[in-house]
Amino acid sequence: MTYGQLAALAGSPRASRIVGGLAHFGNPELPWQRVVNKKGGLASGYPGGRKAHKEHLEAEGIIIEGEADNYSVDVEKLIWWPQQTISAIEDGRLKNEG
Repeated sequence: MTYGQLAALAGSPRASRIVGGLAHFGNPELPWQRVVNKKGGLASGYPGGRKAHKEHLEAEGIIIEGEADNYSVDVEKLIWWPQQTISAIEDGRLKNEG
């Protein structure tokens, strides 16, 4: 899932930076390791940096591509939308900003 997706699901598709702030400063018990940027890039602000983000995703069986500051996942392969959101996007009620 991307920061933009979470923002869109919350009703503010352009608020991905706000979601990033929540991920950085919010409840550490939430599964923030499953959130990446719209291109699949891992977060430098993740506790422990991109390396820790990579390790947590790999622990869940996710394949990470790239090296050091360029870690990423195949966001097209891993993207997930709840079914009602897919319908809203298709109907034009919700714009997918990524």
